[in-house]
Amino acid sequence: MKRFNPAKIIDHTNIRASATEKEIRKTCQEARKYGFRGVCVNPEWVKLCREELEGTNTKIVVLIDPPMGLSSHLKRVEACKKAKKDGADELDVVMNVIDMKYERFDEILEDLKEITKILPTKVIIGSGYLTDKEIEKASELVKKAGAFCVKTATEKDPLEHIELKEKARHLKIMKKAAPGLKIKAAGKIRTYRDLKMMVEAGADIVGTSSGVEIMREYKISKRK
Repeated sequence: MKRFNPAKIIDHTNIRASATEKEIRKTCQEARKYGFRGVCVNPEWVKLCREELEGTNTKIVVLIDPPMGLSSHLKRVEACKKAKKDGADELDVVMNVIDMKYERFDEILEDLKEITKILPTKVIIGSGYLTDKEIEKASELVKKAGAFCVKTATEKDPLEHIELKEKARHLKIMKKAAPGLKIKAAGKIRTYRDLKMMVEAGADIVGTSSGVEIMREYKISKRK
């Protein structure tokens, strides 16, 4: 694998419910320092991030409807429109996992097609909840809905308790099922080695709260 700058693919993430204003500012300052691709936060922090990241190329990414996408369509659309108004650049929106399990594909498409018109959208399919066939179908639906990226998971996904090799396997399924889409890996990616494993499996973007640690490891690796 060619050497690359991990900062360019990292969405530096702070989606903890307990996160304070000071911590979110710190996340943004770290993004400024390292030039991360994006900062991923909960909706209430979008305005603050817009203020902190003014003048940078770092995207403000907002997480919508975790962990299983179970809010009503109306609430989801309203949340996405507010995020846009507040200054978000991208949406990371969770697909309704229950609709996926019950094969309510028309409902999923109707929901996501409207959302993807609001802002560039990554759709989180919750791959840890799904079978291989469901991961394949979900990825196809994401592409059909007009999103630019399909993403593995967010918080509380069962896959968090499975080794990263399984996540890497899911990425390969997603890549094959939705050619042309970006693929985002997230969840328990904590080291430079973890990140490289995800990239080798097909990830174009990596969501992690360990961006600073990964960059430190990367810089050490460059000296070898």
